[in-house]
Parts: sequence; structure tokens; C-alpha cells
Amino acid sequence: MSIDRTLVVEDVMSRWPATIRVFLDFKLACVGCPIATFHTIEDSCHEHGIAEAPFLAALRKAVAKSQEVLSSGA
Repeated sequence: MSIDRTLVVEDVMSRWPATIRVFLDFKLACVGCPIATFHTIEDSCHEHGIAEAPFLAALRKAVAKSQEVLSSGA
């Protein structure tokens, strides 16, 4: 499964914990927010005025990097 704009924020952070840093880096206080349980990535970007494409790219990069670390055994 890949991260896309229709996924719920809380689901993304739960499934891929490495993405939490991306939310924080983009100044999104989604961690622990009750709205994160039903807001999608698209909703969050729209609400916070963040360009969706670079945010999704950063989320995907964080996931890929964490998977590399896991597969290398580090």
C-alpha cells in the first residue's frame, strides 16, 4: 500500500510512524489531534494551506527511508 491523498491522517501515522516527523516538519499539529481520525491527507493540506504534492513526496520518502533501514537490519 502506498500513501495517497485519500488516506486518513491517523491511519498514515499509525501504519508508518516515520511519517510523524514529516507532519511536524510541515508544521502540522496532527499528532494527537482528534480531527486526525477522520481528516484525509488532502483535507489536512487544504485546511493548512500546504501544497499537496511536496507533502506527499516527503511522506513517501520517509516511509521508503524507514523501510530501507529495516531491511538493512540497522
